[in-house]
Amino acid sequence: MENNMTLEKRIEAELYCYQGKMSVFVDDLQGHTVEVGADEEFETASTIKAFLLAALYLQVQRGKADLSEEIEYEQSQFVDGSGMLRALGVGAKLRVKDTATMMIICSDNIATNMLIDYLGLDAINACIRELGFAHTVLHNPLHFDRYRKLGTTTPRDYAALFARIAKGTLVSAQASAEMLAILRQQHYNTMLTHDFPQYYLDCEETGAPELIWVASKSGSMNACRNDGGIVHTPYGEYVIVLMNKEFHDIIEYNEHPAMVYGAKVSRMILDQVLACEGKLWL
Repeated sequence: MENNMTLEKRIEAELYCYQGKMSVFVDDLQGHTVEVGADEEFETASTIKAFLLAALYLQVQRGKADLSEEIEYEQSQFVDGSGMLRALGVGAKLRVKDTATMMIICSDNIATNMLIDYLGLDAINACIRELGFAHTVLHNPLHFDRYRKLGTTTPRDYAALFARIAKGTLVSAQASAEMLAILRQQHYNTMLTHDFPQYYLDCEETGAPELIWVASKSGSMNACRNDGGIVHTPYGEYVIVLMNKEFHDIIEYNEHPAMVYGAKVSRMILDQVLACEGKLWL
């Protein structure tokens, strides 16, 4: 390894014993990035839901979708996996915005299929391309017994989505703000936050101001463990995306090697940004 200990080299050292492949993209939103395999193609798993959210808001802006419209959960949309709609049963009706919110905050798979049917798969992909994410595709609805592939993307594309939300330029300033508010409620951000000092994250218990918050969307399938989003600090925001594949253990649990090593890289980036007061380097 070279003597110049760049962030990329430090990440390489951190991952030396990791028996898998991790690609990383970090953007401090001030002109500096860290890129390790940023253009590598990955199965999206549930990270595709963030792109679906963007497509929804683009169609809303055009008058082709309505956040207040009610849509109904149909039997054809049933799928196992994460979410709460299975507990409500077929025939449940939700507003489009509530459906999208459930798709993100508890990664509800049935809600995702409802939105795919509502918008149309071809229209979703057209929106994704129009928004500039040239290497991202939604291949199929979520039906694990029928389709092996859900979507594909790259760390660079996924980071660009969050960077534009952070800057208020994804679809529109209002749409970006609404998407940010939904993504801040997302429940599954272990890879990004597991090694963060809990004092920074837990303002309810400490009584201190919320110094750090995360707006993100993760995704896991047999072939991948992904996470990405916006990390807010007292110095501003940065975007981080971590995507993993080619690991041996397909079981999903918080101490999965991809989660453990991802958390180490995420903490390294947080420490660097805090030390450099909002930048990746001075």
